Amino acid sequence: MAESAPAARPPHRLARRRDASAEPPTDRRREGQTEELGRRAVELSRFYAGKIETVPKVPVRSLHDFSIWYTPGVAEVSRAIHRDPELAFELTGRWNTVAIVTDGSRVLGLGDIGPLAALPVMEGKALLFKFLGGVDAVPVPISVKSPDEFLATAEALAPAFGGINLEDIASPKCFGILEELSHRLEIPVWHDDQLGTAAATVAGLLNALRATERSVREVRTVLLGAGAANLATARLLLALGQDPSRLSLVDHTGILHAERDDVDELSVRHPWKYRLALQTNGGGRTGGLAQALDGADVLVAASTPVPGTVRPEHVRAMAPRPIVFALANPEPEIWPDAARAAGAAVVATGRSDFPNQVNNSLVFPAVFRGVLDARARGMPDEIVLAAARELARGAERKGVTAQHILPTMEEAEVFPHVAAAVADAAVALGIARHRRTHDEFLTRARQLMARPSHLVRALAQARLTRPMPRGRPRRSTA
Repeated sequence: MAESAPAARPPHRLARRRDASAEPPTDRRREGQTEELGRRAVELSRFYAGKIETVPKVPVRSLHDFSIWYTPGVAEVSRAIHRDPELAFELTGRWNTVAIVTDGSRVLGLGDIGPLAALPVMEGKALLFKFLGGVDAVPVPISVKSPDEFLATAEALAPAFGGINLEDIASPKCFGILEELSHRLEIPVWHDDQLGTAAATVAGLLNALRATERSVREVRTVLLGAGAANLATARLLLALGQDPSRLSLVDHTGILHAERDDVDELSVRHPWKYRLALQTNGGGRTGGLAQALDGADVLVAASTPVPGTVRPEHVRAMAPRPIVFALANPEPEIWPDAARAAGAAVVATGRSDFPNQVNNSLVFPAVFRGVLDARARGMPDEIVLAAARELARGAERKGVTAQHILPTMEEAEVFPHVAAAVADAAVALGIARHRRTHDEFLTRARQLMARPSHLVRALAQARLTRPMPRGRPRRSTA
């Protein structure tokens, strides 16, 4: 008989199991661990036949109750919403429901694998939404060929949802889709690969700057990689006061600047990179990464998952005690120990097995909790920055150090505060349908974000969730 794993526990009670005497894993061991996790994920996906399901939230005591929940009683609910469409947020689950929409054109590190193969990732995202944020999320992979088709499909789906999370969409079309949907819809639209990663990055940078006694207005910053995450990070940094003449973005061709040979082509093919090329003008530099990093205070790399993309000599050429974020997954552009040996004062990666993990799961559940509780009509950058600032403040509860610039997922007490800060920002911006006090938003967020862990435990204790088996599980009978 397969042995069961312990029932799921709230994030603040999740224990890290470490062998204090174990040596840090080698590259080969890390690769082996990744392969084993992949094999186990396939086995358990087959065993459970998916990660999420729909569960009724109302009592059904007898067949008679369906005359209330469905016909004929439901007709009056529909008439009420027809008279006042805003009542859909009061009389249905729209207030807490998000669509996770993807065309599967850029999934994790897998690339363009299409919407069907993207479904397991979207299910996993929906699980995180529920467990961490108390948000009901629905995976919606869509088979479309053009940005216009994507926009039309997402717009057609919008009446069912209180928000839309765009996921795993190739660059540069992801930028246009986010911008256009945000203009068309009166619900929050979020692209996690842009905004989630950028918010976590900015939160970490604020505390890294604090730990090294620097200011965002004074530092010289280099962003390696000009994809979804770093272009959004650049925009947020500029909004925080980063001097554009001290900001360099580096892509596979080199430093982005106004005189680069392909700048006219970028104006047509990638206007978002083009705008930053003009705005920053490469920080007054030309050339490649080495030229950009010479004397720089900060490096944020979100590029190629190949250690050695950033070399120790690059770090040594930076200003004294530089900040290095190497965020590529599954392997960072430079290993943290190599960056620290080269002089880096603060190092962050996208991985959970090193200190200072920069991960969008620190952001999106709380952000959506906040905008849904405020019933916000949009998701402007001010809301993203409110989340980043509050996440940075959350690290202060355990003390900001070079090894702790962001809360971890175990510091769950932080995330209701992020949700409340987001809701406050929506109210201040005049885009909230619900105007509550900060304390009311905070109390609501705490209640709704705590509920899923209790639900998971109750389902496990009642054996309505099958225990997780060890070894090779049987095929599901679900």
